[in-house]
Amino acid sequence: MKLYETRLAPNARRVRMFLAEKQIDIDCIEIDLKGGGNLTEEFKSKNPFAKVPVLELDDGTIISESVAICRYFEEIQPKPQLMGDSPLDKAQIEMWQRRAELGFLFPVAMAFQHCSGFFEDRMTPRKSWGEDNIKNALGYLKFIDKHLSKNKYLSGENFSIADITMLTTLDFAKVVDIRLTEKHANIKRWYELVSARKSAQA
Repeated sequence: MKLYETRLAPNARRVRMFLAEKQIDIDCIEIDLKGGGNLTEEFKSKNPFAKVPVLELDDGTIISESVAICRYFEEIQPKPQLMGDSPLDKAQIEMWQRRAELGFLFPVAMAFQHCSGFFEDRMTPRKSWGEDNIKNALGYLKFIDKHLSKNKYLSGENFSIADITMLTTLDFAKVVDIRLTEKHANIKRWYELVSARKSAQA
């Protein structure tokens, strides 16, 4: 198996962290996003949306989208469970995973694309839109801090893919100057807990 990724991309990192939790080692192939490595015909033949990460199985089958890749590994190696066991647990983890994506990962990604200038050679950045998304992301942190005042992890007492999504996005958010402050005491507690996991170094 091969994982086509970019080390600094949050979506790629959350797959690496997921794999590290399960102690699965696969070959990783670095794609140069800044240099347009994802825009080549060769790469787009694997993923027409030109996004990383992309998993290529030994038989040539392609799986893209980070959560879909994680789902594949959850199914072939269920332990440790990162996407739930019971129907209710699975639903709650998926709920918080999706909330982390929509409420935090998406606005951080839009802020990066429209405020950093990283992709200005292939898109027309709208700085005001990026700044609006920074405000939205900060508003979501306020919501999450309140939630974590009563929960050890995002989905309750057990670490899950939802925490991976939140942690990798929070670390990446520093590039658009979104950082934790004294107002985020509960997130800081959670952040220290999750960052101490060996997989966080993946």
